[in-house]
Amino acid sequence: MTTPDDSAANSSTKRPPAHDAPAQPAEATGPITPDDITDESGVVTSLGGPTDEHSLQKRVKTFLVGKPRNLRDESVFHSVTLVAFLAWVGLGADGLSSSCYGPSEAYQNLKGHTYLAVFLSLATILTVFVISTCYSHIIEEFPSGGGGYLVASKLLGRGAGVVSGSALLVDYVLTITVSIAAAGDALYGLSEAYILDGVRFLHQYPIFSWLPEPRDNWKLFCELAAIVLLIVLNLRGVRESVTALVPVFLLFLTTHLLLIGGSFVLHISGVGEVAQEVTGEVRKSLENPEFGMWAMLALLLRAYSMGAGTYTGIEAVSNSMPVMREPRVATAKKTMIYMACSLAFTAGGLMLAYLLLHISPPDAEAEAGKALKTMNQLLTEKFLGDVGLGGGAVGGMLIWLTMISEGALLFVAAQAGFIDGPRVLANMAHDSFMPHWFANLSERLATHNGILLMGLSAIAALLYTGGDVTKLVIMYSINVFLTFSLSMIGMCRHWWQARGRNPIWRRRFGLFAFGAAMCLSILAVTVVEKFHDGGYVTLLVTGILVAMCFGTHRYYRGVVVRLKLLNETLGQVTASGAPNLAEPNPDRPTAAILVGGYGGLGVHTLLNAVRFGHGNYANVVFLSAGIVDSGNFKGAGAVDDLQRHTEAALGQYVDLAQRLGLPASSYMVIGTDAVDELEHLCLTIAKQFPKVVFFAGQLVFHRDTWFQRLFHNQTAFSLQRRLQWDGIPMVILPTRVR
Repeated sequence: MTTPDDSAANSSTKRPPAHDAPAQPAEATGPITPDDITDESGVVTSLGGPTDEHSLQKRVKTFLVGKPRNLRDESVFHSVTLVAFLAWVGLGADGLSSSCYGPSEAYQNLKGHTYLAVFLSLATILTVFVISTCYSHIIEEFPSGGGGYLVASKLLGRGAGVVSGSALLVDYVLTITVSIAAAGDALYGLSEAYILDGVRFLHQYPIFSWLPEPRDNWKLFCELAAIVLLIVLNLRGVRESVTALVPVFLLFLTTHLLLIGGSFVLHISGVGEVAQEVTGEVRKSLENPEFGMWAMLALLLRAYSMGAGTYTGIEAVSNSMPVMREPRVATAKKTMIYMACSLAFTAGGLMLAYLLLHISPPDAEAEAGKALKTMNQLLTEKFLGDVGLGGGAVGGMLIWLTMISEGALLFVAAQAGFIDGPRVLANMAHDSFMPHWFANLSERLATHNGILLMGLSAIAALLYTGGDVTKLVIMYSINVFLTFSLSMIGMCRHWWQARGRNPIWRRRFGLFAFGAAMCLSILAVTVVEKFHDGGYVTLLVTGILVAMCFGTHRYYRGVVVRLKLLNETLGQVTASGAPNLAEPNPDRPTAAILVGGYGGLGVHTLLNAVRFGHGNYANVVFLSAGIVDSGNFKGAGAVDDLQRHTEAALGQYVDLAQRLGLPASSYMVIGTDAVDELEHLCLTIAKQFPKVVFFAGQLVFHRDTWFQRLFHNQTAFSLQRRLQWDGIPMVILPTRVR
């Protein structure tokens, strides 16, 4: 689906045409592949791709990304949607994996007052359930997608929506980065010696001399390779990338259930002693004039806010409603329950386990030059030592399994950024706050432009921070709670406006007001405490992105305003003559006109093509591509709707040409890439009409700038280059936009 300001070579199907005039297409002939479907109306449904299916580029792409999906296969909509369990794996891993760094970050910020870990654990569990409950109700109100961007846009206005959407985009980039960096921390300490030995071995051979030296930062190189691997996985499509990671998720759940549960069982006899110790320490702190109640509360609030990374990912379900299996709301709410329970148990349980086993943070100075052990690795080693398995082969294997499960789950967690980030981009592109091509789907039905942007941005963030998890967590948590806060405030406004009409408004308003106060307090403390430690970078990047979004929207709005006059004049052109119902003669000179939705741009191209030919063209053939993108990819029936709307637009063009006295017919193609689909269709038409010349309209601005080329898809020029290489003439007719 394209927009009015794009090339006329595309099909604009955002809304149905004014009337459904029947198309009168000719029968399509030519080299139709087995993947094509040609019906009796001459509609060719293909998945596009270069005509040389056996080219090296095509074979490499198919190997990495997979074969194109058949849009007519209704099972494809199950292949790119997720049941609750798979959604829990692909989306819940983001929140669950945050227990690998969030609880330890909060615990370490208690600064020796570890007795407060009990209250910190309870506060964490409460926060998880409050935010999860709020987002379950957001899902009910926004069943087609209740992410922060849509909620803020609908309930607080466009400005708040852009801020929330920009914050989400930065957040999802950092989701990928912090997850991969934390995975590196979890795994590299165990495998560093083996990796460096392998590098030294490879350096003996000249063919591997390009590899970095062992003294270089191999942890960072491994993390970069992991991001590249995730990009390839996601270009293959959502379900494949999630299904492949299920064993990793289950391994994490098993090992951490044993670790946390075992820690409680092992020290259950000492719970009373720990309770007395906590009570005594609290009383002592309250009686200490140099510390007191306010200092204790301030310390607890600071540690609580520094563990804000624990709650990241809870909103992922509401952002990803389009990938939920029907019934979507029920599937999403079930997924949210899975996420909340697993995260509350893991995050809260780890903090209490640190307290019960007296785990202290690693000493960075004492371990200088070595990969530091994580808090969870120290906890695992202490637990295994207490049960008599420390130091042995079995204990070593269990440590490896636990840390591998953490590192692998963090790798899975990065998946949430690749699932949700491109969807937010696509939503903003449909609202013209981002370039429209971010809404395009690949032939694997993945939002490939968004995936590539997320991946490349994550690589840039990883290089900027050097993979420092502490710095990344600070940058990460700010935008998470900015989005949370805007969503909660928006829902407060929604339920306040519903007072008197809905009997449950008080309960809902109270819940969201409490959630908003909690999120705003965490956001404020995080910004104040960590502004100079990296928080300013997040705020700066988000601010720049917000400005770019408004600039993009202003540009598209200006183009629409300038096209309005063209549509008002040429879009209403009619011909009163009797229609020429003769079939086009393939042996006569033919003008093949590439059009989109019926409007001024397409009519302008038709009239100019007729004028350009000086009466030499005896036939007119209209070609259009109905493009499936993230906006209209809503289910199997959406393809049929797209076909009907595109046929109706073609029917209007055919009727106009026939009333101008020209025999006319139309052809269309349904697919995901306009250039590939139209190239295939044009080659087919060129075989049926040997004397054909192709025409396409293109918007031309008074001053052509680089950013204008960024905002428009340049389909006509791309198609012209391909057809010229095939020896087929194509003329681009300018439509001036003043």
